[in-house]
Amino acid sequence: MTVNTVLTPSMTSSNSMSSGYCSLDDESEEFTFFTAKTSFFQKAKHAAKSETKEQEERGTKELSEEDVQTRIQEYNAQVSENGMKLAADGSYTGFIKVHLRLSRPVTVPVLEAAGSEGVSRLTGSRRASEDKDDTDSGCAEKRTSFYLPSDCVKQLHISSLTTTKEVIQGLLKKFMVLDNPRKFALYRQTHRDGQDLFQKLPLSERPLLLRLIAGPDAERLSFVLKENETGEVEWHAFSVPELQNFLVILEKEETERVRAVEHKYCTYRQKLEQALKKHDP
Repeated sequence: MTVNTVLTPSMTSSNSMSSGYCSLDDESEEFTFFTAKTSFFQKAKHAAKSETKEQEERGTKELSEEDVQTRIQEYNAQVSENGMKLAADGSYTGFIKVHLRLSRPVTVPVLEAAGSEGVSRLTGSRRASEDKDDTDSGCAEKRTSFYLPSDCVKQLHISSLTTTKEVIQGLLKKFMVLDNPRKFALYRQTHRDGQDLFQKLPLSERPLLLRLIAGPDAERLSFVLKENETGEVEWHAFSVPELQNFLVILEKEETERVRAVEHKYCTYRQKLEQALKKHDP
């Protein structure tokens, strides 16, 4: 499923993205959510650790003004639409596509208020779990866990000053995700020698600069939003509905595993008993 979004430059001080060029407008399209993967505690593929921590913090080397102009001309010559535009101050704007590949459910709000457009979009979908809080306005706010569509693609219009952190915050805001942004990470995906390689981007990295350097070819570079794998699960970062939902799924997995083991050894026992009967005089 591909969803195109144009991010406008109208930023205010109330936005979570305070620098650069990255904002989100409301859209009319419906989002489809679904639940029900039995297991989401799967081992994620770790990004290749070929660079040192110092190199990651430093980010991609800055381009000169001449290099930027040349690369933008070369980039625009390879695309028929959604090219990059150079501003008078030396910054530039363009589009990137982000693939959402999340294996765990996300938490979104369901406001039970008359005329709320979000209710019709969210309550019409299947939920994983639900919690309720009271808001100052007197409305009852429900927090519901969903699995986002597999490999959904979001197109963002950003500037050369927009950072990885701001891209993550913008995506979560667009999908009304309430989870802590630190639970997610943006990865660069490259295709080499028949393999897909993933590298976690530093929060200070600028994705549009990477897009300009790599060119428009998705084989050379694409962006993927995934869970921020730190080696251990940070349980304190999850909400109560999420933790409750995890317990339900774990209990279901445990029941299925126990049933499978019992069936396996029951079959062995039957075969052994049959073999013993054949050897009885």
